[in-house]
Amino acid sequence: MSVETKIVGGSFVITDVGPEAVLTPEDFTEEHRMIAQTTVDFVDNEVMPNDEQLEHLDYDLTVKLLRQAGDLGLLSADVPEQYGGLGLDKVSSTIISESLSKASSFALSLGAHIGIGTLPIVYFGNPEQKAKYLPDLASGAKLAAYCLTEPTSGSDALSAKTTAMLSEDGTHYVLNGSKQFITNAGFADIFIVYAKINGTDFSAFIVEKDTAGLVIGPEENKMGIKGSSTRPLYFEDMKVPAENLLFGQGKGHHIAFNILNIGRFKLAVGCLGAAKETIGLAAKYANTRTQFGQTLTKFPLIGNKLASMNVQTYVTESVVYRTAGLMEDSLKDLDYSGPDASQKAVKSIAEYALECSINKVFGSEVLDYVVDEAVQIHGGYGFIQEYKVERNYRDSRINRIFEGTNEINRLLIPGTLLKKAMKGELPLLQKAQALQGELMQPIPQVTGDGVLEQEVHMLAMAKKIFLMVGGFAVQKYGMSLDKQQEVLSNLADIMIQIFAVESAYLRTVKMIGKQGEAKSEAAIQMTQVFTHEAFAKIEHSAKETLATMESGDVLRTQLSILKKLTRTSPIDAIAIKRQIAARVIQSEAYVV
Repeated sequence: MSVETKIVGGSFVITDVGPEAVLTPEDFTEEHRMIAQTTVDFVDNEVMPNDEQLEHLDYDLTVKLLRQAGDLGLLSADVPEQYGGLGLDKVSSTIISESLSKASSFALSLGAHIGIGTLPIVYFGNPEQKAKYLPDLASGAKLAAYCLTEPTSGSDALSAKTTAMLSEDGTHYVLNGSKQFITNAGFADIFIVYAKINGTDFSAFIVEKDTAGLVIGPEENKMGIKGSSTRPLYFEDMKVPAENLLFGQGKGHHIAFNILNIGRFKLAVGCLGAAKETIGLAAKYANTRTQFGQTLTKFPLIGNKLASMNVQTYVTESVVYRTAGLMEDSLKDLDYSGPDASQKAVKSIAEYALECSINKVFGSEVLDYVVDEAVQIHGGYGFIQEYKVERNYRDSRINRIFEGTNEINRLLIPGTLLKKAMKGELPLLQKAQALQGELMQPIPQVTGDGVLEQEVHMLAMAKKIFLMVGGFAVQKYGMSLDKQQEVLSNLADIMIQIFAVESAYLRTVKMIGKQGEAKSEAAIQMTQVFTHEAFAKIEHSAKETLATMESGDVLRTQLSILKKLTRTSPIDAIAIKRQIAARVIQSEAYVV
């Protein structure tokens, strides 16, 4: 994606963009498709034949396959060429992550290495640190892990208790403390460890496996992702060379939060790939399983499930690649060896922190919905380990906890937006104030029946609803709004649905422009269905929020305004979903 004017993070709630401003899967180049095929071939030919052995936590096999992935360049997409990587665009690294997702726990091990394990050095290491560590991380000669969570600090990362004290001669830091739930801990060579220097300055360090004082605890017995290593780490007077301080004293929060932003986005990418695989598993099973003398796919309720799963996944795909385009545009000109590379990385990644949180929440909840329905379609067999959907169901559950719980991310979404508004980066409050006068005037209704005409109107009304409800919330609570977590969560849900609807709408319009309405029928139908379902959720969130803020005549006035904004004509969703289902059933796969 290339845009003349950079899109400001969070601006989607107050401004509109055209379809040319968003990246979609239909924009992939031949090189992108080759990267996807290389990844799929590696998974099918090397990983899946060893699936059962990997699921039983075979370190040696995991490491062997990770190094094979390194030989193919699958570990080095995000590493700059001058440090031994391929330096590919963010779209390519997104495609790799999605294409790996079928590999279950192995995909998690690989993703933790290339993402939260390697990227802190890519973006925040100094030239010497990059030159020392990145070539081996890019090839797979060394593997990485990320160590942030502690027994008493999960979502509240800055309350970490691990300490670091500089030695008298200034040559090293002495770390004491512990970390918990560390992915790849069983075989990692390099650890990114967070600790407070002097007990106060939150900082990050590069720690090598053979460092004296590093003790790795036993494997956790997990509900899912059983093929990935998850162990605690203990630091007992562990001496870390002073030159292994990453980015500088007291700057660990910049690394932690921005790497989490990327981690949240990449988590959604993995959820997308897993959702696609699960749709295929469910459709294939439903086409072969016979009940009452006919296959399950002959029953409309089964078809309805497959259609809804496909619709949600189409929207997730639209959200993910739109965000990949934003991230690519923000980071494409970063000089990784420049003197201010880290400071620029902070700004570039933080720009779309809000969108990354939306990806994480939406993607993880869509996957949970898809795997749940897939188990239901399988019936009793879905509860049996012989069937892959049983594992997909268990593996999916961690995604709503990983990289900051969905509850924390729901608080971050409107909170980040308000911070950008307070800094003058977005005219949010001005737009909300201007809307109040507009709301007292008649609201124009859709009179035509053009393609997606009603849906684009609903999108416009959804943005007005957000500004109205959000504006009332700011007026009522002021600086104490951050204490009203239910209100913030509802505002987040409205924002999530707006971004999702707009992403699907822009993708579909772009598709129509390229290939016409007839060839875009499936995308049009999925956009229609999702928009109407999302609009109902937006209306519900708005009503609940207004009702908790006001009562009596004031509430009745606000609800009457909301009613004007939510006037729509229903669509025949049942008939449309039957058509979508027919495509999924015929293809036995996710379809667009």
